[in-house]
Amino acid sequence: MLLTEPPPTAPAVERSPGGRRAAGLIAAVAFLLAVIALSLAVGAKPLSLGEAWDGLFHRDSSAYTVVHEMRLPRTVLGLLAGVALGLAGAVMQALTRNPLADPGLLGINAGASAAVVSAISFLGVTSFTGFVWFAFAGAGAVAVLLYAVGGGRGATPARLALAGSALNAALFSYVNAVQLLDTASLDRMRFWTVGSLASAQNHTIVRVAPFVAVGLVAALLLARPLNAMAMGDDAARSLGADPRRARIVAIVTVTLLCGAATAACGPIIFVGLMVPHLVRALTGPDLRWLLPFCALLSPALMLAADVLGRVVVRPSELQVGIVMVVAGGPVFLYFVRRPGSRAVSR
Repeated sequence: MLLTEPPPTAPAVERSPGGRRAAGLIAAVAFLLAVIALSLAVGAKPLSLGEAWDGLFHRDSSAYTVVHEMRLPRTVLGLLAGVALGLAGAVMQALTRNPLADPGLLGINAGASAAVVSAISFLGVTSFTGFVWFAFAGAGAVAVLLYAVGGGRGATPARLALAGSALNAALFSYVNAVQLLDTASLDRMRFWTVGSLASAQNHTIVRVAPFVAVGLVAALLLARPLNAMAMGDDAARSLGADPRRARIVAIVTVTLLCGAATAACGPIIFVGLMVPHLVRALTGPDLRWLLPFCALLSPALMLAADVLGRVVVRPSELQVGIVMVVAGGPVFLYFVRRPGSRAVSR
């Protein structure tokens, strides 16, 4: 009887990091599409997914008016604002090397809000066309001030967090004071200042989309320079990056993204903090992967929060800014207490 050795078993093939990231990217796209479907179907008048689909593509559908006049503009605005805030947060975290950086927590959104509220109260501005330029001015001024007060290139996460918290508190105190003193403008400002997608309109989407598109492209182009700068300015120069120019472009990009999102929806915080943290666990610190993931998962988080706000107090609804504060607060405390949260590991 001949004894034959069993054929050697093939060694287990581990999926490469690139393969895991690509699979994660496909899953992120699928998750975003699912949340978009829910955003079109869930609301004061619930629709099945089939009814939402018919209302989206068939003019003679009974759901056409609900989908096109209410749900679709709200969903698209949530997508644009989510992309803007998620990318702004990721760029800020990379630029400042502070894992707790977020446009809402460091005062960027508060600067845009203060400028818009001033325009509403003192100049009578009521349209997005007017809002957006004031939002850019306010966000840009606070971004430059934060960078200067925080120490410029020598800024530490602690100094930036303290400077941002002080600016955030001062600016929102100003916003609240203006609202209390100008009761005629209060009704126009009260939903905007809590962060809302409920008043989304097609003309707002058309006007905000170009700003978000430019900010998206600029953020993706910053991936390589910011990756190089993580190793220090000298190392970045040796790799062909210009740290000074990259910092200027990054500040302009954050201003563009935050200004557009805040002008359209009001100040919404924690999107730019939570998503980059969650994504970094999958992609690592490489911005060439992290930024595309943030561009997909940040709008998914924004729309999921908006859908939740429509459900929890039905038939009324909670604005998305309130839902994000309730959900993001515990997450922020977890990140603060977690070991290693003081620096972005590269």
